[in-house]
Amino acid sequence: MNVSFCTISFRHHLCSIFDLVKWGKEKRFQGIEMWGTHAKYLAEDPFFDFDFFHSFGLKTTMISSYIPLQAARYELEETIRVLTRLCQRFDTKKLRIFAGQKGSIHTGEQERREIVERIRMLSQYVHERGIELLVETHPHTLADNVPSTIRLIEEVNHPAFKINFDVLHVWESGADPIEAIRQIRPFIAHFHLKNVTSKDRLFVFEPANVYAPTGTRKGMAPLFEGVINYKDILSELITFTKDIDVSLEWFGSDVKKVLESDRQQIYNQLEQLKDEAIYT
Repeated sequence: MNVSFCTISFRHHLCSIFDLVKWGKEKRFQGIEMWGTHAKYLAEDPFFDFDFFHSFGLKTTMISSYIPLQAARYELEETIRVLTRLCQRFDTKKLRIFAGQKGSIHTGEQERREIVERIRMLSQYVHERGIELLVETHPHTLADNVPSTIRLIEEVNHPAFKINFDVLHVWESGADPIEAIRQIRPFIAHFHLKNVTSKDRLFVFEPANVYAPTGTRKGMAPLFEGVINYKDILSELITFTKDIDVSLEWFGSDVKKVLESDRQQIYNQLEQLKDEAIYT
């Protein structure tokens, strides 16, 4: 299992990319998931490319960005060109987006067909450049529950179209994350891992709160201290036949402290699971 930290965790911090990669290497992260905004501004300096990250033993596992699927076609095409070039510059094969800005139940059939057609077009564009397009399981999108996500996979029907499986948001939808993983397993290319203290605190992950410097962080929980049982999740993830990429998506305070602890606990849990497998 390859564990990445997300640069978006440091969205309100005054720290350099040098500090982050040195810290990431020291704490045994294998990768870095780059927020599209950070990738865009790093790319303005020719010094920063995939060699920079490789020199610290880190790979860019994914660029996470946003594409206005219902914007004018020329705007859509320009956005995907820019993001694809960033993927190539930082040597990542995965670009994450969202499937629209409305929940599946609030999206009419014609609107859904238009979004699907555009996702398929984007999938083909990145496919021709050796990249996969990942849609995240997330509220207020067409991937806001498991049935709609499965339907979306079938509708897009493209080899470059994959899923970024956000465990918390799948749980938020009312589904059993482990059962959902088993249902869409062949299409999962990445996992986002985060936790919450209780269901009534899920609102803290609303984008408006996450991006607000003064937003509340009460309810955001370290990975092994929330309501989702991540030991069970890890037990499922280690059954993947290839090394799977996971990102620790922490939006709260004490960023380095929490990420260091979560990374170490993942390592400890994986070692324990291996030992249990040997002796059972």
